[in-house]
Amino acid sequence: MRRGYATGQARRERILAAALLEFAENGYRGASLARIAERVELSQAGLLHHFTSKERLLVAVLDYRDEQDMRRFDLGETTGGVAALRALVDVVEHNARVPGLVQLFSVISGEAVTPGHPGHEWARRRYRRLRAQVAAALRRGAERGELRAGLDAEAHADRLIAMMDGLQTQWLIDPERVDMAAVFRGYVDDLVALLRPPAS
Repeated sequence: MRRGYATGQARRERILAAALLEFAENGYRGASLARIAERVELSQAGLLHHFTSKERLLVAVLDYRDEQDMRRFDLGETTGGVAALRALVDVVEHNARVPGLVQLFSVISGEAVTPGHPGHEWARRRYRRLRAQVAAALRRGAERGELRAGLDAEAHADRLIAMMDGLQTQWLIDPERVDMAAVFRGYVDDLVALLRPPAS
C-alpha cells in the first residue's frame, strides 16, 4: 500500500514539475495537456486521471510552487522583524537561480488579472496571504523593539511585494542589466535602516 502511494506521489510530482515548465514556457492559454503528458510519458487520458482538467492542473502547479517556497523560507509566527526581511532577500536570491519558476509566476499573474481566469482566485488569495504574513512579521519586529513602534506594517508589506514583483519583471526582460537580488538586498538594507528605532 505504502509503495503504491509513494509511486503515485512521485508520478504526481513529475506531472507538476512538467506542467510547471509547460505553463512557464507557454502561459496558461498556450499550454498543452498533450505536451505535458508527453513529457512524463503518459497518455493524455492518463494525465487526466491524476488531474481532471487543465484548470485543476494549473491550480495544483501554483499551489505546488507556493508549498516549495513556504518550506524553503519561513515567514511563520516565530519569524519577525529584520529576520523576516532577510528571509525575503533569500527568496529573491533563490528565484534568481530558477528563472523558469519566476517566469511561470509572472506569466500566470499577468493572465490572472482577468476575473474569469482559473488562476484569478489563487492570485488574490496568494497576495492577501503574503501581505498579511509580511505585515505580521513587521509588527512582531516592532513589538520586540527591533523596528520602530508605530510603523505602517501593511503599507511596507505592499511596497516590499511590489518591489519584488516589479524587479522580477524587469529581470526576466533584461537579466543582463537588472541584478534582481542585489537591488532587492539594497532596498531591504535601506528599509531596515529606516525602520530601526531611534537611538536613545
